[in-house]
Amino acid sequence: MEQSVCYTWMESPTGKLLLAADDAGLRHITFEPATPAPDWRESATPLRETIRQLRAWFGGELHDFNLTLAPEGPIFHQRVWRELRNIPYGETISYGELARRIGSPNASRAVGRANGANPIPIVIPCHRVIGSNGKLTGYGGGLPRKEFLLALEHKQMPLPLAASAASTTTSGA
Repeated sequence: MEQSVCYTWMESPTGKLLLAADDAGLRHITFEPATPAPDWRESATPLRETIRQLRAWFGGELHDFNLTLAPEGPIFHQRVWRELRNIPYGETISYGELARRIGSPNASRAVGRANGANPIPIVIPCHRVIGSNGKLTGYGGGLPRKEFLLALEHKQMPLPLAASAASTTTSGA
């Protein structure tokens, strides 16, 4: 028996997000413009925890999501998406480095395609992958959103203890 996919919309600093999940877990986060599939049913109930965690992430209170994910795609894409979740909050890596990490060092273009096919952006942080020259390259939600998400993480990174103490000392002088 096929599982029923539930969806809801969520306002975010990047615009409206379409969220979809079924009993297996979170299936999609789509930036607007987006359209739910005709067989999906509108209900926010199964997506409450996803919404709570996304709000906490956008608010800088959460760095690592703890959600059951159920992205669908080829095995190679699944490997890439799994490895994306290992990129720490506030850090970036290149497509070539991501290819090396999954054991396919010559597959940076295929990694880029898998990254672009990620059905659960933000939670599976494909925005943390950049070009080998350090420049922002493709993003399914558009480069301005990728830039916003990276800036958001960078802005919310805690200062190291020594730097924090030094700034307190200088600002008090």
